[in-house]
Parts: sequence; C-alpha cells; structure tokens
Amino acid sequence: MANTMQFDLVSPERSLASLEATAVQIPGADGDMTAMPDHAPTITTLRPGILKVEAPAGASEYLVTGGFAQINGDGLSVLAEKAIPVAEVTRSHMDDLIAEARASHEAAKAGDDQSIVDDAAKLLADMEALGTHMSL
Repeated sequence: MANTMQFDLVSPERSLASLEATAVQIPGADGDMTAMPDHAPTITTLRPGILKVEAPAGASEYLVTGGFAQINGDGLSVLAEKAIPVAEVTRSHMDDLIAEARASHEAAKAGDDQSIVDDAAKLLADMEALGTHMSL
C-alpha cells in the first residue's frame, strides 16, 4: 500500500494544487468522503464546501463551489467549477458567490422545471451555510 497519492485540483481560472497527498476530504454531493491511497475507483460530483488536503508537507484547504472528483488507484483529480484557497477567501468572495446562487435561484423560479428550482434552492442554501461555517 502506498503512503501517498497524486492530488490535482484545477478550476477554469487556474491550477491550484498538484502534490502528493495522504488523504483528501471531498465535499461530495451525497456527503463528505475521504480519499486515501489505493482508494477504490470512484467519480463523484461536488457540492459547495471545503476540500481538505493532508500531505507530508502540511495541510491545506480550498473552498469549492461544485464540479467533480475522480479517484483512481493512484491518485485523485478534482475539476472544480470555482476553487479558492481558504486563506484567500474574503467576505466579498462569499457575498459574490451567494449573489450568484441567489440570481440562479430567481432565474430558475421563472421557468417551468421544478427540479431546476429545487437544485438552485439547494445551491443557495449550501452557499449561505458555507459562509456561516467559515464565519465570514
């Protein structure tokens, strides 16, 4: 069993991390999960939350708003819609993310598809909860 696995985190704006990790906690759409070396191959979608990375060089955390994670036998790749190192997150970032989620919810309510309205409402609730969790 290997002690580390390759971890890569990218968003459309930039590559945020490419390193050896011992564990990564992922905010999956169906609940948090932790990937470790030799984890069974899995693909999951992400919900807004904090992605936590444990590495020999130290721990790091990233705010992610969605996307997906692919775990294979020797690594984990996360493709995030948006990702920001937690140390860089400001109240302004959270206000912008919540405003975007609120606008998506309002736009969804104007349509006829209730499942889209429900998804947008969940996104808005997740973003507001994330801001509260981060004490911003």
